[in-house]
Amino acid sequence: MTATAVDGRRCPKEESAIATIDELMSKVDSKDTLVHLSARRAREINAYYHQLGEGLGQYVRPLVDSVESNKPLSIALEEIAQDKVVAVYPGDARAEAEALLGGLDATADPGEARILSLSDDGDA
Repeated sequence: MTATAVDGRRCPKEESAIATIDELMSKVDSKDTLVHLSARRAREINAYYHQLGEGLGQYVRPLVDSVESNKPLSIALEEIAQDKVVAVYPGDARAEAEALLGGLDATADPGEARILSLSDDGDA
């Protein structure tokens, strides 16, 4: 499809804003993750639009400004393509906290509880 400029010349159609499957797959580790993440976010977007009139503010509004389609799944996929929504795995938070706090003691039993102090007073 082509568009016509004001002076009558033909202009090529602008590049599509919809992300390709290859772009989306580069953002996640598997197709299953992409399906789960996009479906979950699409449900949140749908719930956001349904609760608008109630004034509750429980859900996050769409994070992208313009998408060719206003359907929740298209919005969710565009958010993933723009890295506005990313998958976070349960082990990631623990690994990040361990790295921040100096990791686990190699001699400690993995099932043993360990108390870590986050304060700077020196007593642990």
